[in-house]
Amino acid sequence: MLVDGLPEQRADTAPAPPIRRAVRAVGLLVSAAVLVLVALASIAIGAKELSPGQVWHGLFRATGTYGDVVVDERLSRTLLGLLAGAALGLSGAVLQALTRNPLADPGLLGINAGASAAVVTAMTYLGVTSLSGYVWFAFLGAAAVGALVWFLGGSRGATPVRLALAGTAISAALYGYLQAVMIMDRAALGRMRFWTVGSLSSATDSTILQVLPFLAAGTLLALLLARPLNALAMGDDTAKALGADVNRTRALAMLAATVLCGAATAACGPIVFVGLMVPHVVRSFTGPDLRWILPYAAILSPVLLLGSDVVGRVVARPSELQVGVVTAIVGGPVFILLVRRRRTAQL
Repeated sequence: MLVDGLPEQRADTAPAPPIRRAVRAVGLLVSAAVLVLVALASIAIGAKELSPGQVWHGLFRATGTYGDVVVDERLSRTLLGLLAGAALGLSGAVLQALTRNPLADPGLLGINAGASAAVVTAMTYLGVTSLSGYVWFAFLGAAAVGALVWFLGGSRGATPVRLALAGTAISAALYGYLQAVMIMDRAALGRMRFWTVGSLSSATDSTILQVLPFLAAGTLLALLLARPLNALAMGDDTAKALGADVNRTRALAMLAATVLCGAATAACGPIVFVGLMVPHVVRSFTGPDLRWILPYAAILSPVLLLGSDVVGRVVARPSELQVGVVTAIVGGPVFILLVRRRRTAQL
């Protein structure tokens, strides 16, 4: 059955057999253990080589050179990577459910473009150069574009196709504006060069505290939308028959995705691929039930983001590759392979 030109995706909302639920629960615990290991690696490994004893000294005594490196640099970027990774994974999973498109990501609805355009405007025309200054412009830009996409997509009559088309059109216009400003203003190009590829290297306690309330609110809202989005995946008529408020669910899903992706982009820059790949991969072993997809995505997305950040610090010592570059290089071929395997299995 087709819904607005897209194949209708059905979610299995019936209770899973006890064995399957147990396997999923164990898998979630294993994923959490992997995340802990990757987070420890992010603290222990960096562009500057430190022994385990030096890392331990810097982490728990937080004084001297070791404390500056471990606590002020690595610990902060690890915490930001945990938060931003979870936000990107959750926003991608929500948008894939909202648009009924398993290849959707936050960029599809123009959220990344809105944040980038707002930061370029702030830097070029308002003289804002500090991270604490433009983080709010990035968030407001993402929120404004999210609201505009919702309005152009039909507001209460929004459909997956209309939302995707509105987001694509707005993204194209904003990226055109972004490129024009950066071409005409070489100073803006220099300032934006590192932010636009996505990075955790500028993480500070202040940045984390600024975006934490938004990330917490967006995460809670996304998790509460699991059941309504499951109903929505079976089609509007079925969702209404099950008691779901279709328009309210779509509006809240847009809000959750915008808050999550906007806050993550404001803190780290537009990091691509995480919100696309992780929920898609998770769905392959959890099934379409968002009650499992969302927790898995919230745990495994930081694994990908922090793992890529560690790789970027090591491969280019004593310098480093930005995490946005590494996620694209590492994730692209893996994602293509997974898509090809899935297509082969369907034939």
